[in-house]
Amino acid sequence: MTEFVTSADGTRIGYDRYGDGPPLILVNAAMQFRAFDPTTTALAQAVADRGFTVIDYDRRGRGESAWPDATTLAGERADIAALIDAVGGEAALFGSSSGGSIALFAAASGLPVTRLALWEVPLGAEQGTDGAEFHAGLLERIEAGDREGTQEYYMKDMPPEWLAGLKASPAWPVAVAMTPSLAADAESLAWAQTAPFAEVFADVRCPVLYLYGEQTLPIFPAAADAVVAAIPGARQASIPGANHGYEQHAMVEALAGFLS
Repeated sequence: MTEFVTSADGTRIGYDRYGDGPPLILVNAAMQFRAFDPTTTALAQAVADRGFTVIDYDRRGRGESAWPDATTLAGERADIAALIDAVGGEAALFGSSSGGSIALFAAASGLPVTRLALWEVPLGAEQGTDGAEFHAGLLERIEAGDREGTQEYYMKDMPPEWLAGLKASPAWPVAVAMTPSLAADAESLAWAQTAPFAEVFADVRCPVLYLYGEQTLPIFPAAADAVVAAIPGARQASIPGANHGYEQHAMVEALAGFLS
């Protein structure tokens, strides 16, 4: 049964809680929420079976979580803060794709994050301008009300077959409907480029593990190298996976080992 917390700005956030043990909050990617993403639900249940409390929540503007006036990185941080309070005042985070840059922001901004696991975060070049330009372009399309154009723009730098496959699937209308919530994903990637990575991530004080698939795009191993270079003690590892997805057993083993 869905539980709810209320974020600092009054936004109600829906989540599922699995298992019992040290808490882990899953910060989902650009086009994920519980009713739309059985893979993450299965991951939450499998990690919970290894002795953890796992929180799988709908990010604001998705699923059973409310639509705020605007979807921002600060709002996403506030939602994670409310969930951390709900599980006892501290938690590990697992951030998937752009959810990983949101999780990095949460940890860097002083939230009580005990461990931070990241999956294929698409970080741009250190101090690059492409993140800010992408965020501005996305906001233009959101404000114009062009939801299909917003989704196409968000995926413009991904392999074209990913967009073609999404458009041909029954998931396309759902993905289009959630496009206003993509603003925070783009903002988080722009935030990471606002200064040298060592400075941007300077207040990430917890252990960090960046994971990427054995068959993946060049951006992800490069981002792993950058995170490891910028955050003292951070580690990286590849696990079985392809096309921005992971083999579940391998991910469960990696997370359980890291969180233990």
